[in-house]
Amino acid sequence: MEHVELAAADLLLRPWRDEDAPTVRDALRDPAIAQWNPQGRGPIDDEVALLWVRRRADWSAGDHASMAVTESAGGTLLGSVSLHHIHDGDASIGYWTVPAARGRQVAVRAVVRLTDWAFADLGLHRVELCHAVANPPSCRVAERAGYLAEGTLRESYRYGDGRRYDEHLHARLATDR
Repeated sequence: MEHVELAAADLLLRPWRDEDAPTVRDALRDPAIAQWNPQGRGPIDDEVALLWVRRRADWSAGDHASMAVTESAGGTLLGSVSLHHIHDGDASIGYWTVPAARGRQVAVRAVVRLTDWAFADLGLHRVELCHAVANPPSCRVAERAGYLAEGTLRESYRYGDGRRYDEHLHARLATDR
């Protein structure tokens, strides 16, 4: 899969770069990101952040497309949006935003833009979005991005505090309007 850059009004979704690692390190230390987007048990240091960026920048397996979400003017890193588990016309989507970007619809706009690209350019049919029931802001992102609620997955994922949480399952289909 070839890297792309996607514009979404005042946002730019672009491939990850090594120079993003210090900002990613700080972001992954944010309590909300650490809780709802766990990265494992070890501390998030410079090396871990660089490996994180490099894994997400490598699209060669064709099973994911991960992008930095930045301001189009100035390039400030605002968050992350990723398609993962891409297989047979289906994928899952995930995202996070730095504290300064929250409340500005950054996650909603990034999710909508990446989803539209997935349907139009990758030919996907279905994209799923799961979030912990205990994370209402993620539910609002899903709803505002046009992902319909499909149900609750009981104790389906272990989050950053080590506990299993129920998750809401949302999805969009290429045929949804």
